[in-house]
Amino acid sequence: MDGVKILYRDRRVCVCVKPHGVLSTDEPGGLPGLVREQIGGEIFTVHRLDRVAGGLVVLARSSADAAALSAEIRDGGFKKRYLAAVLGRPERARGELRDLLLRSRAERRTYIVSEPERYAKEAVLSYELLGEAGGISLLHIALGTGRTHQIRAQLSSRGMPIAGDRKYGGGSAGCPTALWSCAVEFSHPRTGRRMSFAEAPERVFPWDRFSSELFDGPTLLRGVDVL
Repeated sequence: MDGVKILYRDRRVCVCVKPHGVLSTDEPGGLPGLVREQIGGEIFTVHRLDRVAGGLVVLARSSADAAALSAEIRDGGFKKRYLAAVLGRPERARGELRDLLLRSRAERRTYIVSEPERYAKEAVLSYELLGEAGGISLLHIALGTGRTHQIRAQLSSRGMPIAGDRKYGGGSAGCPTALWSCAVEFSHPRTGRRMSFAEAPERVFPWDRFSSELFDGPTLLRGVDVL
């Protein structure tokens, strides 16, 4: 694998593009270690992105900066947007999905449950349909909560598995899991200045099915409010 693409770095933060198949946590072969090899110094994970997904990740360069960014995530000031190419089509062009999720650690899988039970957690996301092509829909997504496999499980439960996602029913598409972290916005942990970054996925299947205009910076950065 070539080096990790870095969009921005200073003494406090590093914004980079996590390739598909790379862990976002600090373990052998994980993103922090790869970035550490490139730029040196301390690197800390601030938020996670599924191994099968790709796209923007913000890393901290000290434990204090990691704590500040983590606090912003908890307070809701750290904004993340995603693209998902799904098999099928949502019933409405724009909406909110709200579920109870139960995580099976043994299966490494997240399930939707209909009744409250121990360890079940509420999950909320908002989406907007950006385009359709050949039975695949392009969704722009904002999370109201950050549960493990949330996007994948919530979309699959409604008959819209993410293309390429073998674990949740989209494996027939024959591509890497088409879930992409496309935009982030956060406050710099030192200066407080608001910073925003957008990155489109590589123009390969299934992303190449859609107009390039849907992947420009303003489109990826625009808000999808949690209703």
